[in-house]
Amino acid sequence: MDVLSDVLAVMRTGRPRSARVAWRAPWAQEFAPAPGSAGFHVLARGSCVLLRAGAEPLRLAAGDIVFRAHGDGHTLADSPGTRPILPACGPDDMAGLPAFAAAGPAGDADATVTLCGAYELAPELVHPMIHDLPDLIHIPAGRHPRLAATVEHLAAELIDPGPGSTALIPALLDTMLVHLLRTCLTGDHPTGWAAALSDPVTGAALRAMHREPGRDWTVAALAAEGGLSRAPFARRFTEQLGRPPLTYLTWWRMAVAAGLLRSTDLTLGAVADRVGYGSEFAFATAFKRRFGVPPGRYRTGFR
Repeated sequence: MDVLSDVLAVMRTGRPRSARVAWRAPWAQEFAPAPGSAGFHVLARGSCVLLRAGAEPLRLAAGDIVFRAHGDGHTLADSPGTRPILPACGPDDMAGLPAFAAAGPAGDADATVTLCGAYELAPELVHPMIHDLPDLIHIPAGRHPRLAATVEHLAAELIDPGPGSTALIPALLDTMLVHLLRTCLTGDHPTGWAAALSDPVTGAALRAMHREPGRDWTVAALAAEGGLSRAPFARRFTEQLGRPPLTYLTWWRMAVAAGLLRSTDLTLGAVADRVGYGSEFAFATAFKRRFGVPPGRYRTGFR
């Protein structure tokens, strides 16, 4: 079981959006906070600064990528002193970005060109893996060839769409998200989820939970997946992830259940069985404790 793919399948919702925009100085664009989303900027040409309240300006060069894991507000500008003159771009405005009056022609050699993308996440299903990420992650140009290749392909489709682009662009955006999260979860000194996924003991337990969320897991059984005894495993898991193994298992079961309620017509009894509850009543009680509403009412909200 690939834990990262599993996590993305549960928490992603809607369709990702992207735009390629050319800006001619002086320019500045504010991006409003968008809770329940994640997004990126790629500086395809030129240079600019990324501005955030209470932080030093981040200078970006061609090929640089910034990933915003929590949808925090920020501004892109040609220089720190330029003030935005356009309305702040909100979560529903990504599709309209190319029409902004501040955008210059893409063929203008003096224009700064940015590639932006946004992903909608189900707020109640955002995984702890995402919560653990920094507000902003800067990936310098040339650091990750596969990510750069995906960016190049996405930019080409946005500039010159062809037959099938409507299907291809969302697929490329999903590929971007996987590469971005891979980048965040690798490094010389991994901690938290990055460390847990690469750890032979904790990683094995996580994969087992994701492979069979409905199994009657015990701490001892999970420890055996990683070849460790119960007490050292529980301590190791909790130290890395900040919660005991069965607490995470319950969280994941409820996330899987919510995803099934949103996207399938399975009966409540069938959903309960999939996530390890012997009775519909016990499942409904646990679900309401997690989400504040019974499972039937939760499902109704998405129909």
